[in-house]
Amino acid sequence: MKTLKQMLEEHPRAPLSVSPEDSVFSALELMAKHDIGAVLAMHDGKLAGIFSERDYARKIILLGKSSKETLVREIMTEKVLYAQPSMTSDQAMALMTDKRIRHLPVLDANQKVLGMVSIGDLVKETISQHAFLIKQLEQYIAS
Repeated sequence: MKTLKQMLEEHPRAPLSVSPEDSVFSALELMAKHDIGAVLAMHDGKLAGIFSERDYARKIILLGKSSKETLVREIMTEKVLYAQPSMTSDQAMALMTDKRIRHLPVLDANQKVLGMVSIGDLVKETISQHAFLIKQLEQYIAS
């Protein structure tokens, strides 16, 4: 079973981020451009929050606010649940399922952002692990 550190090393990509002072509209444009469901809100190189499609739906649309006039800091999730790089994909998936979240930043011991995993990333990893195990069992049975 892979750790989040291993997963991030296999598919290196810097997580996309916005400033808490950016408009919600600009954050949505970035998310649409990259076909992602969340971005990190970074301030002076540190994680200040996370902004997701869920934040937009619940805190802009349902409240009748304007995405062009509202700043990310006004609606982002400030208390960000995060994972450590040593966490396994199964542990991360269990945490995300329990807390009903779809994006999980990965931070090191110094609170530096190493990356972010989505529930989709973890499902792909689980499927890959199962496919490998099935192949190994088939080879064992055939021999």
